[in-house]
Amino acid sequence: MEAGLKTFFSSPRFAVVGASQDANKFGYRVLAWYHGHSLPVTPINPRAPQISLPSQSYPTVASVSSLPSPAETSISIITPPAATLKVLKEAKEAGVPSVWLQPGSFDDEGLEYARQEFKAGIGGDGGRGGEGWCVLVDGEEGMRAAGRDWTRQKL
Repeated sequence: MEAGLKTFFSSPRFAVVGASQDANKFGYRVLAWYHGHSLPVTPINPRAPQISLPSQSYPTVASVSSLPSPAETSISIITPPAATLKVLKEAKEAGVPSVWLQPGSFDDEGLEYARQEFKAGIGGDGGRGGEGWCVLVDGEEGMRAAGRDWTRQKL
């Protein structure tokens, strides 16, 4: 999976599908993780015009196909499994190179599609956490694998 992590974090841009304004939800936590690691990130949420972290507000886009440069963007997906396959198909059509399916966001069909249709489809069993591959737990390892430098940024 190191090759997948390297591919994912080699993208110049990132997006979070299922980003949330609710600090208790993983959609907020994953967005905050990208922000905290000084990575260029776009929240994707069709119901909110922006997501605000304590130090910065991010304008949202409504869908993967609305990203300014989808072919240069790796996406983290935090949607219910019933919605994830549709997101994956839209991402594939938009030219997104890599996806990270957060724990709880996929079923077997979605995971198989991600692994077959993208340069990197991260998800499922593995990683350092007990729930499977999670950017909150395994992201820094992936950044190291990609040779990506980062600085901590205030939330």
